[in-house]
Amino acid sequence: MSPVRQDDSLRSLVHQAILDEAPDGILVVDRDDRIVAVNERFFTVWNIPRPPLSLEELVNQLDTPNLNNAAERTLDPAGFMRRVQDLYANPELKDVCDIALKDGRTLNRHSRPLYGPQGQYLGRVWYFRDITEIILSRLALSESEKRYRTAFQTTLDAIAITTLSDGTYVDVNRAFIKISGYSREEIVGHSSLELSLWAHPEDRYRLAEQIRGGANHLEFEALFRRKNGERFWGMFSVTRMELDGVPCLLSITRDITEEKNAKDALARHHEELERQVAERTAELSRAKEAAEAASVAKSAFLANMSHEIRTPLNAITGMAYMIRRGGLTPRQEGQLDKLEAAGEHLLNIINAVLELSKIEAGKIKLNEIPLRIESVLDNVLSMLQSRAQAKELPLHVETGHLPTNLIGDPTAVQQALLNYAANALKFTDNGHVTLSAHVQEEDDSSALVRFEVEDTGIGIEPEVLARLFSAFEQADNTTTRKYGGTGLGLAITKRLAELMGGTTGASSTPGQGSRFWFTVRFAKSAHARASLTLDCAVDAEQVLRDQLPPHRILLVEDEPVNREIAQCLLQDAGQQVDTAVDGTEAVALVRQNRYDLILMDMQMPKMDGLQATRLIRLLPEGHDLPILALTANAFGEDRARCIEAGMNDFIAKPVEPAALFESVLRWLHPEKSA
Repeated sequence: MSPVRQDDSLRSLVHQAILDEAPDGILVVDRDDRIVAVNERFFTVWNIPRPPLSLEELVNQLDTPNLNNAAERTLDPAGFMRRVQDLYANPELKDVCDIALKDGRTLNRHSRPLYGPQGQYLGRVWYFRDITEIILSRLALSESEKRYRTAFQTTLDAIAITTLSDGTYVDVNRAFIKISGYSREEIVGHSSLELSLWAHPEDRYRLAEQIRGGANHLEFEALFRRKNGERFWGMFSVTRMELDGVPCLLSITRDITEEKNAKDALARHHEELERQVAERTAELSRAKEAAEAASVAKSAFLANMSHEIRTPLNAITGMAYMIRRGGLTPRQEGQLDKLEAAGEHLLNIINAVLELSKIEAGKIKLNEIPLRIESVLDNVLSMLQSRAQAKELPLHVETGHLPTNLIGDPTAVQQALLNYAANALKFTDNGHVTLSAHVQEEDDSSALVRFEVEDTGIGIEPEVLARLFSAFEQADNTTTRKYGGTGLGLAITKRLAELMGGTTGASSTPGQGSRFWFTVRFAKSAHARASLTLDCAVDAEQVLRDQLPPHRILLVEDEPVNREIAQCLLQDAGQQVDTAVDGTEAVALVRQNRYDLILMDMQMPKMDGLQATRLIRLLPEGHDLPILALTANAFGEDRARCIEAGMNDFIAKPVEPAALFESVLRWLHPEKSA
């Protein structure tokens, strides 16, 4: 290779290296539209692959869709080359523009002609620079300035920018114009001293001295003057700043005239306001006491409702029981059956209303104990068997594989299932009723069990089905008149299911039957196993009468009929019964006599059962004496109050004789109780 060729090759490499180091994408064409040079940055800027072509072949590369796909507007290959030819025709024509690309970037394009030593036109150099960051910075700056200007103009405080040297106003916002009463033209270019904005000019001089002393921020109250001469108090704060390199002060003034006037009025009427505050405090205290009393009254209302309704019900059911024990004619048996059915129906209504009220008041606390679902289903089946037999309806139970280590509240599950099953029996005259339970989801820590009650009853219209889970809802008035009920059973089941982590639902076909379901999320325990064996029921009355010597029992009851019923029941069971009409008499009798057991009503005149129990526990004779609450208050908190007062157990009214005998037997002789 000759030295000349070596020099040309080296020069070409140097030129290409210089091009590749340039920050712009560069494309060089000669006067004949041929590409003579291109750097690597050109392909990077355009985000197109570097073709393995010679410089001459790059002309064809530019005539492909690569550039067209990259650009969003104006730059198509054919147009680009036409633009190049136009520039060739007029070498001095400048070509500067911004190109928006589809990938969100922006390129700046410009070019300049190339001339030879004698001034002849040789070609053109195209430069492409990625100015995306510059564009974004400009937009951000513009948005920032826009936000600043918006905040500056819309704030309610008066803002002004003044020069540090002579206090001339550079800019003010609308609030400053409003608070001062001057126009913008009257303010900008003038100082506050010229406009007499300071009611006390010495405040302005003191501010200037502190700023000259090096203070960067000051805040104080000052008295200012508006254009019309009106004075106002302002909270004035000022901070050093620079505006386009010029030292300035940014001041903010807030009109506090009303606040100052209020403080002055407060000082002038201090004693009066103290009296008013004291009076208002007393009113609030009375209002607080009234609100607390109202809350207590609300809590006591349901308990009182239970007591007032259950007390006469206890007399009705108790007397019916006593009459039946005395022997009846067939006609009287039928009449008494109707009486007891009516009493049971009324009690069910009361229980449903009170149960829903307790749930909605958040007074239901679920137990977490071992349970077996099979036992719950059997309990519901036994409770409804007599009703089903009366209607000649078969009751079926279907279960799949059910875990044996579940933890939950069997009472709540039983109540929810009983509500469904009782409804199914009520609305079914022919066919069957089926109770079922199966696992819907299960893991190592819990199981979601779905309970269903299916019947072949009257069915429910689709438009009615959705609202049945609301309180006091039934299908229609005809249903209410024919079948009775409050419409609370489904609402209670829905609330209980939700408390146990489940949901409820139903499907029905009118004339063919319904399927109601609910789910419960049970926890699992490796150590929890509910027993499958059930103790055989013991006839407690017979045991008390025939197997045990008479015991002396104190019956404390203020209602004469209820006292008579309980006394007769216990005496018929072979027990010796003394009676007291209130707590005071009960305490006196315990001091005089030795008793084996006390049945204590809660609500009585003179002294209630809770206070009487506390006093009896203080006596030597009553320290270990079994005391059973006998009351119409049927809430869980009532039971807690009884236990707290020192009672041993709780018997709710209306009292079922079997329950009374079983409780008495359990506390007199636990070993003989079932």
